[in-house]
Amino acid sequence: MSSRQRRFEVDDHESYGRPARRTRPRTKQRPNYADATTAVVVTRDRGRYTCRVEAKAGHARPTGDTENAGDAGARQVLAMRARTLGRTSVIVGDRVRLVGDVSGDPGSLARIVEVEERATVLRRTADDDDPIERPIVANADQLVIVTALADPPPRPRLIDRCLVAAYDADVEPLLCLTKADLASPEELLDIYRPLGVHSVVTRHDEELGELVRERLADRVSVLVGHSGVGKSTLVNTLIPDAHRATGEVSDVTGRGRHTSTQAVMLRLPFGGWIVDTPGIRSFGLAHVDPHRLIGAFGDLDDVAEECPRGCTHQRTEPECALDEAVAEGRLDPARVESYRRLLDSRELHAGD
Repeated sequence: MSSRQRRFEVDDHESYGRPARRTRPRTKQRPNYADATTAVVVTRDRGRYTCRVEAKAGHARPTGDTENAGDAGARQVLAMRARTLGRTSVIVGDRVRLVGDVSGDPGSLARIVEVEERATVLRRTADDDDPIERPIVANADQLVIVTALADPPPRPRLIDRCLVAAYDADVEPLLCLTKADLASPEELLDIYRPLGVHSVVTRHDEELGELVRERLADRVSVLVGHSGVGKSTLVNTLIPDAHRATGEVSDVTGRGRHTSTQAVMLRLPFGGWIVDTPGIRSFGLAHVDPHRLIGAFGDLDDVAEECPRGCTHQRTEPECALDEAVAEGRLDPARVESYRRLLDSRELHAGD
């Protein structure tokens, strides 16, 4: 028997073929990022992340401390996601750790190797039938819903949806009504007073009130609203060197032109941060559990405790306490109708 025949006919373990390539067990050792630089993601553009590195270690977290309000010593570092992050998302507001070239010099590129645990995540979907969540901002503690009182007219349903998203994310809402020189804010404010939502009002023909700065100071605030409501104008007033593009409202469609194309996180000169987001025309709530929606309407939630067990608070419920409260004048029927529109929309896609 030849040696070649013996190789394939005899049970000889030494004659088996070599293992395939790339089958070596991975090492259990993992990189140590103890010396990594801490930063905050301030914007994202086509797979590149601009991160802010503070001058002193430990000051990168956007706490809004007034003592760190200045930009002295802070630098912007361009970075990309490291492959080790896998599917871990990186969004504006994230506190991250960087390795590589963190000098911030032109042409330099660092790597994001870790994303710290988020305190809050503000999310939305494109619409109620969209199963894909779109995280907007991490670690915010206030959602500023910017709404024009005229040109374009206010959209209460969009305001309601933003409120639901804010409560779901455990972020405090603030209603900012602009262009009060064109229309009175009282009618809109009356709708949301039962919820206890804080509000500020601005005018084109007056200086920005001190109340606006007080509400934003020492906070991480996200500005949301549809195009043309004055978000970029507000940002430029608060931060004169921000140079955010502004646009006009179309006389034909009554809608504004998108001037902000991505979320940008900016440091306020008096302490705190604001995040200017692109104008939105829808705010889907597919990510919100429909059974939790009632919690976003404090006035309705209190009355709902009087409902019989198993009540869904829909229009078809024969003994819903919300209807009784409306009949007795204890609840604004517009608020109940607004809540039920949201509930109907969410129930339609609850099983998706």
